Amino acid sequence: MDLPVMPPVSPMLAKSVPDIPDVGHYEPKWDGFRTIVFKDGDEIVLGSRNEKPMTRYFPELVAALQGNLPDKCVIDGEIVLIQGNRLEFEVLQQRIHPADSRVRMLAEKTPASMVAFDILALGDEDLTGRPFSERRAVLEQALSTAEPPVYITPAVTDLERAKEWFVQLEGAGLDGVLSKPLDGTYQPNKRVMFKTKHVRTADCVVAGFRWHKTAKVVGSMLLGLYDDDGRLHHVGVVASFPMAKRESLVAELEPYQVDLGDHPWGEWATQDEAAGGSRMPGAQSRWSGGKDFSFVPLRPDLVIEVAYDYMEGDRFRHTTQFRRWRTDRTPDSCTYSQLEEPADYDLGKILKLT
Repeated sequence: MDLPVMPPVSPMLAKSVPDIPDVGHYEPKWDGFRTIVFKDGDEIVLGSRNEKPMTRYFPELVAALQGNLPDKCVIDGEIVLIQGNRLEFEVLQQRIHPADSRVRMLAEKTPASMVAFDILALGDEDLTGRPFSERRAVLEQALSTAEPPVYITPAVTDLERAKEWFVQLEGAGLDGVLSKPLDGTYQPNKRVMFKTKHVRTADCVVAGFRWHKTAKVVGSMLLGLYDDDGRLHHVGVVASFPMAKRESLVAELEPYQVDLGDHPWGEWATQDEAAGGSRMPGAQSRWSGGKDFSFVPLRPDLVIEVAYDYMEGDRFRHTTQFRRWRTDRTPDSCTYSQLEEPADYDLGKILKLT
């Protein structure tokens, strides 16, 4: 491979802002695997956020990129999985599997797509020093004949339209709005773009905690919500605390500690995968990398309010943020019914699939 920009390259990043800034260019924020595609003839490398290649996991996408990209180019984008005209990140995660036979099977069963949103090189020219407005024009020309499953991300220049997208597109599984300064150069691993994501709150049961990896203090608290049948589901964690708070939480939570056998999640103690459709808080999986995810079970009597962006299936997509203790709420009132459901939106209207 001989390109003006060679792998590995860390992608340019975005910093979170509460409101969409007036910078002149707006795109949907895709929920998938970030990738930088390096193509030199028939040779293709799919880079990742951690600079490790993902090429072997997406053979069907490699074939599509060979037929839809220029002969020599480096393109920044997102690997996504589209089902029923919405993005499905949980299904996409299944594609990262050590067994080649399963990778091949999933490539046929749940094929991935790629949405391109920047270009770092074309032919023998390094474009990273050129302003984004010029790179966007080059990208549109370079992929003008691309066909599904390869797309150019839609974009608008009107701030009011971007605000409409922010509300509408969540129903199609999108992650928010990305704002890009038109005069910005490509800066790997620098947060020079802006992302605006949804923030909501929910009252959750504190059902356990994990020790911090570096000290005998609380690292994260495990959150639960009840379904209509009264079963407590593990829905995520809250983990952003100052060290002093982590230390004080040890004493605060100690009176609530119980044996795992007396805990609602006790039946999960000897299992290695999800039970009854819910992810276990202490289980090992191919995503854990051998890390210790064991937890200290707590009597499910405590309630806290947390902030979250959105749900992925029946779980919070990302780590939540602590807001306050809710001593006025009873644990059994912490149900899925309190969560806001975004209105469905057809992803095909954005990618022009229909």
